[in-house]
Amino acid sequence: MNSENHQLLLRLGDDALILSQRLSEWCGHGPALEEDIALSNIALDLLGQARSFLTLAGAREGLNRTEDDLAYLRSDREFRNALLVELPNGHFGDTIMRQFLFDQFALLRYECLAAQRFDLDVAAISAKALKETKYHAEHSAKWVIRLGDGTDESHEKIQESLNTLWVYTGELFEPDTVTSYCTNNGLISDPDQLKSQWLESINLVLEEATLSLPSSEWMQCGGRNGIHTEHLSYLLAEMQVLQHKYPGAKW
Repeated sequence: MNSENHQLLLRLGDDALILSQRLSEWCGHGPALEEDIALSNIALDLLGQARSFLTLAGAREGLNRTEDDLAYLRSDREFRNALLVELPNGHFGDTIMRQFLFDQFALLRYECLAAQRFDLDVAAISAKALKETKYHAEHSAKWVIRLGDGTDESHEKIQESLNTLWVYTGELFEPDTVTSYCTNNGLISDPDQLKSQWLESINLVLEEATLSLPSSEWMQCGGRNGIHTEHLSYLLAEMQVLQHKYPGAKW
């Protein structure tokens, strides 16, 4: 397996794993019982996606590492998730906006990966993930509209969420050797094309939600290369504590 293929699998698996961990923090703390269950179910879907991609990454790299090894025995500098998914939950609107921005990206990415025939294993995993992500995207979009076009307070808070999170979205479309590998082999569309489609999708929702797209062009980056915010270290410390305290522990 070449390096770019391995990095792609880690990005796919790490994005899903870290966002799953973040959403699971809402379990028992949701604003309503139905939403508590919804967020927990989305977290479980993402965990299943992470398991599939990390299992494939471990099998292909030839180092006898399992999905558990990749999840629990890597440092923050070895994770390749986007910065967006590791950010703290904040209030409910922050979580929903983070989910919305990522869902619209994930939907496009899985559509490409499920349709390609260069890597059939990735296509099969992506086809299943695509069905789940369609629900995730619909759920977060409805909440963005509900909060944006709701009360003055909910509108103000969800707009602030968008303004804060916006600078973390550019990394999703940052060109590098991995995106070139994907584009050249027909795995995923060119980053510029993908971004154009993503902007079109989110603008339709934001317009209905009466929200304004931020004008800032400066973007945070680094997650794809293992340079993360401090928040990932705290998240991993909690997620990996059992394996660090009891190496090799199994249920």
